Amino acid sequence: MLASVRDRRVVLLWSAFAAVALVSAALVLRREDRLSDLHIYYGALLDLRAGRPLYGYVAENGGPFTYPPFAALALWPITLVPESVVQVGWLLATCAAVVVVAVPVGRVLARGRSRRHAAVAVVALALMLSAPVQSNLRFGQVSIFVVLLALLDGMEVVPPRLRGVLVGVASAIKLTPLLFVVYYLAAGRYRDAARAAATFLACAGLAAAVLPGESWTYWAGTVLETSRIGNLASLGNQSLHGMLLRLGLDAGSLPLVWAGLVAVVCAVALLRARQLATQGCPGHAAVLVGCATVAASPVSWTHHQVWPVLAAMLLIGTTGVARRAAGVALLTTMVVSLGAALSAVSMRPGVQFLLENARALGVVALCLTGFGGVAVVAARTRRSRITGRAWLRTGVAAATAVAFFAVQPLPAGADPTFKAYALDDVANPRYFFVCRSAVECASYDTGGPVTFGTRAEKTKVRVNGVVSAEVARLEYHSAPGGPPRVIPLLSPYPGPRVFSFRSATMVHGWLVAYDAGGHPIATFDDELAAAFGR
Repeated sequence: MLASVRDRRVVLLWSAFAAVALVSAALVLRREDRLSDLHIYYGALLDLRAGRPLYGYVAENGGPFTYPPFAALALWPITLVPESVVQVGWLLATCAAVVVVAVPVGRVLARGRSRRHAAVAVVALALMLSAPVQSNLRFGQVSIFVVLLALLDGMEVVPPRLRGVLVGVASAIKLTPLLFVVYYLAAGRYRDAARAAATFLACAGLAAAVLPGESWTYWAGTVLETSRIGNLASLGNQSLHGMLLRLGLDAGSLPLVWAGLVAVVCAVALLRARQLATQGCPGHAAVLVGCATVAASPVSWTHHQVWPVLAAMLLIGTTGVARRAAGVALLTTMVVSLGAALSAVSMRPGVQFLLENARALGVVALCLTGFGGVAVVAARTRRSRITGRAWLRTGVAAATAVAFFAVQPLPAGADPTFKAYALDDVANPRYFFVCRSAVECASYDTGGPVTFGTRAEKTKVRVNGVVSAEVARLEYHSAPGGPPRVIPLLSPYPGPRVFSFRSATMVHGWLVAYDAGGHPIATFDDELAAAFGR
């Protein structure tokens, strides 16, 4: 009887997984910008086949190819079939990768063979519902496959003589799994570390032999050009680096602060991972190291953040109300859209900081507390009064820290989504929407110094307009006391110049136009605040 009930639950869970996967894939295929990152891979490789430089390719949305040259070799087969076929195949492969990732994690969660199938199904469903996997589906990303390779290797699923190889391959496609090599050294897995390093070098060497020019371009400079990846201060980048950028640190202190924090986070996480490995918990250790890669990388977009979802499931699967609550909170953060959560409270400074960086803070907390060590040790030892008091003290300290940050003001001018658009962006109607030609811009001009329109979105407001000949400079202030942002004045057509920018904190901002002598000739504040309130 119990077996039949369990079987029905497993069937229901997998049915739910299939339904979510099917609906998600269908919604992706209906989008005009569907699988945009996959389109970049496809277009860049077609350019490469045609003899054009791999790293000179720029897609219609402005996205370049950003991965090491070996990634181009690994992706080369997709150019042999039409892109529409590749899109469908990629979605199917992504869903399959989610299932494969769920299998070893589900086995760790299951306390007995009878629960193993249900645990795997629960993990797969949670992954499919999470923002990182949905982002992988939407953009057609390789991140889920990189996580899969590193996870199978780190959890010692592969045969002993092959351990390290998958991490080496994953690192040759995307550099962040190289942290697993350091983990292998820290855990005493020296042969695995050697195999991983050798595989990485072999893959890079193969790419250099096949694509010498592209390899030189990448390793001689492109690898350091993080600006190619996008606006690193945007909310999607939930790494320590992204959080510090949103905090508004100046350019001089940012590298030192970031390097110091990364060193501490990685050191603590690796030491805890080594402890977990010696306790016979390679799954927890691998997920912890994966979370450290998310925190330490300069760029951790949503599709990179699969590791925290796995960490949340491991926390939920342990004993203890506090640990399970922490897992539920983390999983909720990884499922709920930050943009939707921010829309109602984004102007409250302390709460804004917490919500903007919720995933980054959660990952850092995991790395510093060694979620796996805490969870596994607590699950294996008898609960005592001392342990209870320790958890109480930890909870009080955490609540105090959250309350402290919640009432703190953000640095003046901290505006994570601000961006001023350039001449190359004029063709995009999402950024330039008030006029699209010389005739339209001339008729839109009211004769005043600045004429503009606004367009409100969930987490930002876009401002687009024209300026008269008397305007020499246009500046936007995000908040009182903050530094001004110079808005480029563009001349894509004869007649009035145009401008466009976006901002998240427009309720406190104002726009100032200056003449050639540096004197303000027009100021707009209520108009911007009204636009945000719509």
